[in-house]
Amino acid sequence: MANASSIVGLIEQKLDARTFREEHWEGTFEQYLEIVSKNPRAARNAFQRIYDMILYFGAERYSFMRQEHVRYKFFSDPIGNGEDAIFGLERSLMSMVDFFKSAAHGYGTQRRILLLHGPVGSSKSTIVRLLKKGLAHYSRLEEGAMYTFAWRVPGPDGESVLHPCPMHEEPLKLIPNDIRRDVLARLNEHIPADQQIMIDGDLDPFCRRTYEELLLRYDGNWKRVMDHVVVRRFIISEKDRRGIGTFQPKDEKNQDSTELTGDINYRKIAEYGSDSDPRAFNFDGELNIANRGLIEFIEVLKLDVAFLYDLLGASQEHVIKPKKFAQTDIDEVIIGHTNEPEYKKLQSNELMEAFRDRTIKIDIPYNIRLSDEIKIYEKSFNKERIRGIHIAPHTIEMAALWAVLTRLQEPKKAGLTLMQKLKLYDGRSIPGFTEDSVRELREEAPREGMEGISPRYIQDKVSNSLVSEQAQREKCINPFMVLNELESGLSHHSLISDEEMKKRYRELLNLVREEYEDILKSEVQRAISADEEAVKRLCANYIENVRAYTQHEKVRNRYTGKDEEPDERLMRSIEEKIDIPDSRKDDFRQEIMNYIGALALDGKRFEYNTNARLHKALELKLFEDQRDTIKLKNVVSGVVDEETQAKIDVVKQRLIKYFGYNETSATDVLNYVASIFARGDTKDED
Repeated sequence: MANASSIVGLIEQKLDARTFREEHWEGTFEQYLEIVSKNPRAARNAFQRIYDMILYFGAERYSFMRQEHVRYKFFSDPIGNGEDAIFGLERSLMSMVDFFKSAAHGYGTQRRILLLHGPVGSSKSTIVRLLKKGLAHYSRLEEGAMYTFAWRVPGPDGESVLHPCPMHEEPLKLIPNDIRRDVLARLNEHIPADQQIMIDGDLDPFCRRTYEELLLRYDGNWKRVMDHVVVRRFIISEKDRRGIGTFQPKDEKNQDSTELTGDINYRKIAEYGSDSDPRAFNFDGELNIANRGLIEFIEVLKLDVAFLYDLLGASQEHVIKPKKFAQTDIDEVIIGHTNEPEYKKLQSNELMEAFRDRTIKIDIPYNIRLSDEIKIYEKSFNKERIRGIHIAPHTIEMAALWAVLTRLQEPKKAGLTLMQKLKLYDGRSIPGFTEDSVRELREEAPREGMEGISPRYIQDKVSNSLVSEQAQREKCINPFMVLNELESGLSHHSLISDEEMKKRYRELLNLVREEYEDILKSEVQRAISADEEAVKRLCANYIENVRAYTQHEKVRNRYTGKDEEPDERLMRSIEEKIDIPDSRKDDFRQEIMNYIGALALDGKRFEYNTNARLHKALELKLFEDQRDTIKLKNVVSGVVDEETQAKIDVVKQRLIKYFGYNETSATDVLNYVASIFARGDTKDED
């Protein structure tokens, strides 16, 4: 058992005093000028900082559907070990990073509100949460170091009192306007053009008042004024309301614009004699405290119109208007997010034209790639998080499969099913379709991903399955349990009132069940035929006969010692398993021999699993041969002799070893597949 002193020792060991000192650095204005001259990035604006922060974590280029894409590693949440990772939205994220890049270069988007638009549960809030987390983390790093200042002035008792700048202003704003150009020319003399320092805007009312009073005290001696300035490291923190603001609309009666721009401190009016004295004002509105960083507007289009006027000035002019004060400069990224019904209201409201004109909308759709959707749920439902209950293989996959199907539109191409379309989107190959076909499918359905089932619904229903009585009793959940939960929940889904839509979703659930049945049959077949030695022998026998057939030779019978014609029956029994027609058998056999020859030229040896199609055919053939000896259909009746039971136990152990089942789920799968084959045999007899 760990004692208290060892725990305290561990904490001391993990805490880094040097890092703490760096994060709490304080110095003079002159020292700050030295910092900026060596590292001009310290004086970046909010857009430059957020863009550099994303690039700091790296990016990788890849090609998809013959188009170049960039995957920014920041959105995999390296800070939180993937807790808020975003999957499958590379195109939307690329558009967003392009917005930040343009704004960082001053090309105009810095005067726009970034509006994330998409259906409920499509990661809009997660993206903003990531950006907030990233900015806070980046400000602690040497690469992201930023600075603000405080005023050290005499208090009523003569002791020095430190007054932090309420809006965390950039210290370079202390340089008088009329000499900024000369100062910048000197600072930028040896700095590359893309890193040159700029100073935009004036000080906030509190700092301007303090600055002017000190100038009067020292008869215009600016250097004496700077003796009262303490430059300090600025660490962004949402919890401490430094550099990150969040605003969520409330009902109209409780909405007050002072929540954005600050309010009068009535207790201090008596002390300072006026409600227009900046010392009697709290510059703690969300737009004030978010200066130098980012502000998030949750459901931004639900804001009262009066609030939107504040946003117009904040975005276009980079100014806000606190009560009783002149317009005040700000430097911050404004991000809002909204869903589709609210956005449609915006489009139809002529009074909101100015707001529409100042927003750049980026669609954040649902995933339409199955592999990416699966990753979303695996974050929450994995072995590390879910302990004591086994999640049977394909449980998460089938739930994700249904979710993606609800978001896709029926393909217009003849001969292509919705399930095949989903597989094409996921990068799988379907005979007769190319990457160009996939691009055409995407172009003919531009709204895919903007409708359908939310990941939240899936997560809720998987959670319900995990706490169900059956799961607690059996310590296991399987796809059928989750699919049943998904179906029963449709009756009470608050966002689906259309009965036709519910009917379609139920039909898609049946489609998923059919797909799952096929997967189960395939896995049981592979488990039964997983006798590697038997597959090798069957493969060797097939290749020997194919070689003789293609070279017009005979095969030596190892038992009689006589030369015989190639075993046509054996070859066809294998080839038919992968639908090779009789008219194509010669081509397929020659293809196999050419493949073996090509491998030999490369110094490689042909194995039973080298060719995927042949491997599948061999497994299916072996399964067919062994199925009757295992008497799988007898499992349903419960009448199984010891020899058969031993064989079934071997198959069960293979399901556990190779496919990830446990004892309960492997038994359930065998029973279910046995019932399928039993039904099939009954139909055959009929």
